[in-house]
Amino acid sequence: MTTNIVTQEMLEGLPAPLRRYLAYAGVVGKPMVQSVHLRQVGRIRGGADKPWMKIDAVQDYTVDPPGFTWVGTVRKLGLPIIRARDSYQNGKGRMLIKMGGLITLTDATGMEMDQGSMMRYLNEMTWFPSAFLRSNISFEPIDDNSAKVTLTDCGNTAKATMYFDDVGRLIDFVAPRYREVGGKFVLENWSTPMPEYGEFEGLRLPVKGKAVWKLREGDFEYIEVVVTEMKYDVREVD
Repeated sequence: MTTNIVTQEMLEGLPAPLRRYLAYAGVVGKPMVQSVHLRQVGRIRGGADKPWMKIDAVQDYTVDPPGFTWVGTVRKLGLPIIRARDSYQNGKGRMLIKMGGLITLTDATGMEMDQGSMMRYLNEMTWFPSAFLRSNISFEPIDDNSAKVTLTDCGNTAKATMYFDDVGRLIDFVAPRYREVGGKFVLENWSTPMPEYGEFEGLRLPVKGKAVWKLREGDFEYIEVVVTEMKYDVREVD
């Protein structure tokens, strides 16, 4: 477990909304996080014309090097009918979806998955915001309520725009991200509004969120989640 403690001096030089955000989250005086384990419940759908399905998920992150593994399970009558495993490790992304644990519905890899998974990691750093102080992160100020952020990893970059309210809460994250459509990948604008905050590990963090594709034909919201458990620097095996 790390002994590096976040200091006020570490926030100096950041764009004003980032300083306000990290102060609101409460990272000053807390250890720099190395790993995260969390659980989520929510709902998901495969298309705007598809029904919503309940989902529960377990996710683990590492900070150095950046990486995550997310396992989401759709159940019917308490039994798992679809299991999805999304991951980002060593600069590579992969999405594996199986029905009934046997039939592979999707096994996506490649440059577009690498970009999409890296962008997801950058987005979800909001659950362990001390990672925004790492040397692989840079910022470009826009105004008092927004800034551009860049993550560099394995020779690649992911860039997004972060939006904050006057209190300091991160309320949206918008970026170009690859979306799979009919077996092909298309670069679309992606947004993750964060409407509600709570407390985990002594920090003020988003506890509810959703993901939305900003399409020409209209917004397509495809997942909503609530974080039910979060632990720092403790690995848990299911």
